[in-house]
Amino acid sequence: MAPRQSFAGRWVPGEMALLFVLMATLPLWIGPVGLYQYLGIEIAIWMIYGLGYNLLLGYSGLPSFGHGAFFGIGAYAFGLFQLRVFESLWLGMVCAVVAAAVAGAFVACFLSHRRGIYFALLTIAFGQVFWFVSIKWHAVTGGEDGLLNIPRPALELGVISPALSTNADFFYFVLFVLAVVTVLLWRLVHSPFGKVLQAIRQNEERARFVGYNVWLFKWAAFTLSAAIAGLAGSLFSMAQQSAYPDVMSLHASGIIVMMTLIGGGFVSFWGPVIGVAVYFVARDVLGTLTETWLLWFGLVFVLAVIFKPEGIAGAWQEFTGAKGRHALARRAMAGLISAGRK
Repeated sequence: MAPRQSFAGRWVPGEMALLFVLMATLPLWIGPVGLYQYLGIEIAIWMIYGLGYNLLLGYSGLPSFGHGAFFGIGAYAFGLFQLRVFESLWLGMVCAVVAAAVAGAFVACFLSHRRGIYFALLTIAFGQVFWFVSIKWHAVTGGEDGLLNIPRPALELGVISPALSTNADFFYFVLFVLAVVTVLLWRLVHSPFGKVLQAIRQNEERARFVGYNVWLFKWAAFTLSAAIAGLAGSLFSMAQQSAYPDVMSLHASGIIVMMTLIGGGFVSFWGPVIGVAVYFVARDVLGTLTETWLLWFGLVFVLAVIFKPEGIAGAWQEFTGAKGRHALARRAMAGLISAGRK
């Protein structure tokens, strides 16, 4: 009898299949539960963003607080390509990914030899530089107004080119991109490359002593994470049909950190997925009750970090007995305090 395939080795594990089913059927049930169709597009885009970001924070232990810069670079690159070159969905997305990856690779050259608080502060500094440029470079970015009326090109599939003009059609395109990114990242984090990143998170010095080029692995992880953020940014610019500086601000960068930590990115691949869903549902549900909903969400975040650092995913694993409570807490806290190590 052939040996049973391990959970990590499956291309589509149970959780991934459940995610795809829930997202694929979302247009059928999101209205009856009192939410709106466009919310599904937002959630799918930010799930892509969150999964890419967690490659840094959850798997590498590298706290980036300026990641919104690469999200915004992707949005601007896609918009500029459509407005000033020609309309093409695929080429525009490639341009966004390349632009964000180049920016990420450049920034990573200055960050990869740093760690802890110095790494985090440098990400904030570079993020603010990109944000400032997006506001002041009026001739290219449109300044504080951003880029407006960005077209949403048709989906070019050879002999046919279906339009993505409706939110329903565009949602399924974003879902397709989410599925591809999820599968590829799942395989990546369970590959030898992903295991090295986890070793760096646990103890960077030991990883270096056993012969790994820590600088190169950190550089590669940062560049890849930036590229995925740029991909999400291109989808965001299509969804909004605009690109603006706010998505590059420190505030916007902090939101993805909150999503990842509340979801449990340190203990589960699915942490960012859970965190994104919780954030947007909380925004729309609590937002109808109070204008200060973000204050309450922030308080939940603080309490989660203090009392449940492994997040929602870790709490679920503990409840179902998948792992021991103390093992989860140690792993989560190791990721949280790694920023303070030198």
